[in-house]
Amino acid sequence: MNTLYEHGTLAMLMAKNLAGTITLEELLKHGSCGLGTFEGLDGEVMILDNEVYQADSTGAVHHVTDMSTTLPFASVHFPKDLHSVTVGNVDFDLLNKQFVHDHQLQNVFAALRLHGTLADVLIRIAPKQERPYPSLLKVAQGQPTFSRQNIIGTVFGYYAPAAFGSITAAGWHLHFLSDDRQFEGHLLSFNAKTLSGDYEIFDQLDQHFPVNNREFRQSDVDLQSLREGIAKSEGHQD
Repeated sequence: MNTLYEHGTLAMLMAKNLAGTITLEELLKHGSCGLGTFEGLDGEVMILDNEVYQADSTGAVHHVTDMSTTLPFASVHFPKDLHSVTVGNVDFDLLNKQFVHDHQLQNVFAALRLHGTLADVLIRIAPKQERPYPSLLKVAQGQPTFSRQNIIGTVFGYYAPAAFGSITAAGWHLHFLSDDRQFEGHLLSFNAKTLSGDYEIFDQLDQHFPVNNREFRQSDVDLQSLREGIAKSEGHQD
């Protein structure tokens, strides 16, 4: 059984619940690879092979070893039953359309890990927020972006069906981490001649809620504008 473990939801972040509600120590019990953000929406977190990296809003990348660090939102899994793949002329458009179609991912959760040289990369990094916290959408409207050309590294992240678009971002949610560990963030756009790696399909979603957090329990979500706001805040690529 392949399980994707998700702590928190994007709907929570939209409702201004940015407090850390799980420690890295606890999170890593549920996966050795994943994505997330730290308390206060502090940067972009990428976990590869049990190593935790955080890019802050200055563009600096930190190797995080403090297991007491907390996160409001994260997705992790233990790689299993991997399918090797090589993708040519790859960008978000190809991944969201042809790749999803060819591998029949439209109704499942999946993980993707690709490596190679990216000709162009544009990432964003969420800046740390202080109380009273704004919504994820408000933060996304002023977040810094960074770009690189001809950079070698790893594209990693998750695919979610549209039906689950309030739990996490529908479509691909991807981060990039360079091989020299000096450039990392949430992917907004990229293209590469050839990338190789693997993908994996999950047959189980373990959705964990911070039920002991009073702010989460008391908050209200504007369902009418939720998915549109998530798409805007995530820089969603159709």
